[in-house]
Amino acid sequence: MAGSSVSADLSAAMITSPVATGDWLVVAPSLITILGGSLCLMLRKNTDLQPKAGIGFLVLLVIANLALLVRVLDHGVITMVMGNWLPPFGIAFTVDALGATLSLIGSVVALCAGIYGVASVDNTGRRYGFYPFLLLLMTGVCGAFLTGDIFNLYVWFEVLLISSYGLLVLGNDRIQLDGAVKYGVLNLIGTNLFLIATGLLYGIFGTLNMADLAMKVKLLEDPASGTLATVAALYFLAFAMKAAAFPVNFWLPASYHTPNVVVSAVFAGLLTKVGVYALIRVFLLILPESRNYMSDLIAGVAIATLLTGAIGALAQSEIRRLLGYVVIAGIGSMLAGVAVGTTLAVSGAIFYAVHSIIVMTALYMASGVINLMGGSYDLRKLGGLYQKNAAFAAVFLVLAFAVSGLPPFSGFWPKVMLVDASLDDGRTFLGAAILLSGFLTTLAMGRVWIYAFWRGGPEGTPDGQAVEITPGGAAQLSGGALWLPLGILTALVVYFGLQPEWMMELATRGASGIAEPLGYLRSVFGGQV
Repeated sequence: MAGSSVSADLSAAMITSPVATGDWLVVAPSLITILGGSLCLMLRKNTDLQPKAGIGFLVLLVIANLALLVRVLDHGVITMVMGNWLPPFGIAFTVDALGATLSLIGSVVALCAGIYGVASVDNTGRRYGFYPFLLLLMTGVCGAFLTGDIFNLYVWFEVLLISSYGLLVLGNDRIQLDGAVKYGVLNLIGTNLFLIATGLLYGIFGTLNMADLAMKVKLLEDPASGTLATVAALYFLAFAMKAAAFPVNFWLPASYHTPNVVVSAVFAGLLTKVGVYALIRVFLLILPESRNYMSDLIAGVAIATLLTGAIGALAQSEIRRLLGYVVIAGIGSMLAGVAVGTTLAVSGAIFYAVHSIIVMTALYMASGVINLMGGSYDLRKLGGLYQKNAAFAAVFLVLAFAVSGLPPFSGFWPKVMLVDASLDDGRTFLGAAILLSGFLTTLAMGRVWIYAFWRGGPEGTPDGQAVEITPGGAAQLSGGALWLPLGILTALVVYFGLQPEWMMELATRGASGIAEPLGYLRSVFGGQV
């Protein structure tokens, strides 16, 4: 009996054309960080070689992310699907301007942290995994920014959380374990809410690909139906926890001051921004109607977060606790952009996220230098540091102006965009809250500069008394491992303040891609959209 062959048209289920060479950049950040973390783990007993290997892989990560951003800007949104299976059958990495920009800025911050860690992390910290955990953290961060599948967004959250737990307890001090418990409990609750919402979403649509969901949600007769409203509420609560928004933000100032200061710097720069990114991606790309009817709630949370953070910062005398509240205030500004939801507002939120990643990392690193120079993080025990190092005093003042949103530094422009968007949308109270929070943050940061740098000595000492530098602190201050990353980040703060056009263009392109996702959808499904 003659055999017969049946040919199947797989074009609707598979990508049959070969993957372009440049598109492999999509998975390069994950591969680099996994391989780098593995190598550093194998070198854990060689505490001299491990930092060199870790920094080398972080340099490669920056190069890969820069090349990826350039390719996205040249060719538009890029998608790579596992096994060539198109969604909903396959898992996709989908990279647009928003994801590529945040991934690049995150890798720059991680590189600076790796360099700073040469001076701030001792041999014990290296043996117990600082560089492997840092690289694993970046695996999760970059994966979250680059994934096109909401379940894999959950997976990358888990990867970064696991590594953050390791970094948080590095040193095994009692205060670190206490901070880790507070950090872990709230984040585990948020993770479970995230997973529950994702399960409900899959039950409704039978897919978790973001592009597929964006199309199927639009086909619903009632996009604000009860079940979908529940999903949206769960996602908002989960991401609000991870972003440290009011009223679920108390874990951040209770934990970020406990680990090594370079770990605090990485956490302050990156972790909460992944939560904000998830809010933007889910509520503006997948559930825009849910964002519309929740906009007043989000605006209220944004106002409360702005004011809670700024007022909390004013009440602190420990610099790292103070900076923790400043992180929270910045989250409120980004939530304001989500609440308004226009292209200008979302552009402002993206620009502010980039600014906050850079400036908060730099401020925590600067607080480490203050501790080395003055022997304490407590403002009551500090003073006279301007006399010790006037250049560092100027750097800290630049960072203080920037985080307060004062010109001519990076924080000024996104605040202008957010206030303008709020007023255009008729949300006067939201715009006023952004301005008031900036004013209160200026007072809090000015208090740090006056107490630590300007006055002559600590409380209870004659004015003008010098603060002695401990021998160990002096030795560390003489190296470039502290000053180089702080200089790079400060230079970026100044550059984005004086030349904001490039960052504004990137932010606008990222926001436009979310508001009008046709390019995103076509990247995933080709000509079928």
